[in-house]
Amino acid sequence: MRPNNPFSMVMILATLLLFVPVARAQSRDDETLPGPNVHGYVQGLHGHVFGDWGGERSRLEEEGVDFDLQYISDTLWNVKSVQKERLANWSRVRGTVDVDFNKLVGWRGLYFHATALWQAGGNLGQYLGLLSSPSGMSSGNTFRLDSWWIEKRLAHQRVVTRIGQFAGQDFYGAQHYAASFIFEPMGYALGNLSTTFETFDPPSTPAMELRVIPMRNFYAKSMVLAADRFQYTHNPTGLVPQFRGAPMSVSEIGFSPGKKATSIRAFDSVESRMGYSGLYQFGASYNPGKFAYPSGSQMRAGDYLLYWMGSQAVWRPDPDDARGLDATASYDWSPADVNRNNRELTAGLRFNEPLPASVHNSMSIGYIRNYLSPSFLAAGAPPWRVEQALEFNTLVDVMPMMYLQPVIQYFADPGGSRGRSVVFGFRTKIEF
Repeated sequence: MRPNNPFSMVMILATLLLFVPVARAQSRDDETLPGPNVHGYVQGLHGHVFGDWGGERSRLEEEGVDFDLQYISDTLWNVKSVQKERLANWSRVRGTVDVDFNKLVGWRGLYFHATALWQAGGNLGQYLGLLSSPSGMSSGNTFRLDSWWIEKRLAHQRVVTRIGQFAGQDFYGAQHYAASFIFEPMGYALGNLSTTFETFDPPSTPAMELRVIPMRNFYAKSMVLAADRFQYTHNPTGLVPQFRGAPMSVSEIGFSPGKKATSIRAFDSVESRMGYSGLYQFGASYNPGKFAYPSGSQMRAGDYLLYWMGSQAVWRPDPDDARGLDATASYDWSPADVNRNNRELTAGLRFNEPLPASVHNSMSIGYIRNYLSPSFLAAGAPPWRVEQALEFNTLVDVMPMMYLQPVIQYFADPGGSRGRSVVFGFRTKIEF
């Protein structure tokens, strides 16, 4: 790490801040602020294939050490499209450890999180030429350390600092109801955040974050990350942090009616749906690096993206229960002169516990519109069409350690060209 690298110097200062003594007691909520690796198993699952390890799992949790091993896969089939029919499976095995140092050794307000994964399979969205990927998991075949961080909380969680290796899209532009959808712009994060090279999961890069809560229902947070444009190439294992690319910044403010801001996490859980909870977010990313105009002959300094997101419980038969209807919507915008997919809109509805069953279940419908900039049209080419996508899925906890999520998706004008695609399949999640 070179001392004349400003990004590296800030990282060192942030590390020192993590260990400033805490004079006030912490909140009873000792949950870490997790990334999307958690959103798969907070959907009502409460069992494990290997059980409680003879009581060892529970004993470790009481001491502040929590282990998780999960398998999740999307099996999708384009039953109707211009391309030849293909059955694609994308699978992921992820291991995670969370440590609460207060429980472990009495270091109040200090946490550690690390997660590694293996993932591989067929990328159906790439095969179909879609802007909205049918699977929110598919990216690159890899076996790597995804992310790790040290987290420090102060003043009853009103100030939280984090430093380590993690992705911007895990926390900024992430869909709050992501686990209730499968296609990418709603099942993970807004699909065009990468226009500014905001990092994604799993090829995370060195980063640091500050989160403050000045009022009960309001928060503000900001993150600086290494905007490496070749993450898989520069750090194929995730074990050696690479300070490459521009020091990119991402910021967000949020308002949470019905919930304290200290309890808000990037992705919602079954428990957090109680009552009329909501989350409204505005965020922005800025990359000071060089970006090419469509002609490729000129460059400009800096690129940015703005996004607006809202998620709200709109109907509850019992105001204190989770059963009922939720709504979500988002929109983002970036300059059309250097960003091809410069706008995206999403909207969705989710019905919690529609089936009269004792296990958790939900039904969700989502809609996406992707807009392409006319600046990137070849001379004489017909204008881009708006790619649209529609999804309906049902999630059911078929066993205490497993859920099944069958889905049907419809895509109109894939990639901005004329055409139709229909995709059918299912997601499977198993907790070990």
